[in-house]
Amino acid sequence: MTERAMNVEEVADPATPDRFRAMMSGFPTGVGVVTTTGHDGAPRGMTCSSVCSVTLSPPTLLVCLRDGSPTLEAILERGTFAVNLLHEGAQETAELFASGNPDRFRMVPWEQETDSGGPHLVRDAHTVADCDVSAVHRIGDHVTVFGEARLITQRHGLPPLLYGLRQFRAWSEL
Repeated sequence: MTERAMNVEEVADPATPDRFRAMMSGFPTGVGVVTTTGHDGAPRGMTCSSVCSVTLSPPTLLVCLRDGSPTLEAILERGTFAVNLLHEGAQETAELFASGNPDRFRMVPWEQETDSGGPHLVRDAHTVADCDVSAVHRIGDHVTVFGEARLITQRHGLPPLLYGLRQFRAWSEL
């Protein structure tokens, strides 16, 4: 154990939303943009750092999205979505899709094939998983959407973008 770690004072406090947020900020994670299209054919998408693999067979992941978001509503209606895992040079895109800017899809290059789950962010994603919704679970103000991956597209060989301690970092900076 390092001297730095030994100097940390152990304190147990109630699990309030602020304490929980602080705890989770100390758990760095990759950054993705979850995309789909609405019933009107318009693209929908939002930044999501709550992405997790679930099982290899069938290949399934989960994303946690804010209940009531237009992206979530479109995913539940359409039954498909794409998870665009962002590379280290895509911090501006992560921030743009977290902002709720209604013009975000006009500000980044994207494409969508007929068999894809949602728009692919062609410049900013290192890998994209096209998924079919296999289960949904609501808890609190979020919804966990399980997606069975049916297509995986490797776009760039760049390292992933990470988020933790309320900061973006590149894998190569670690």
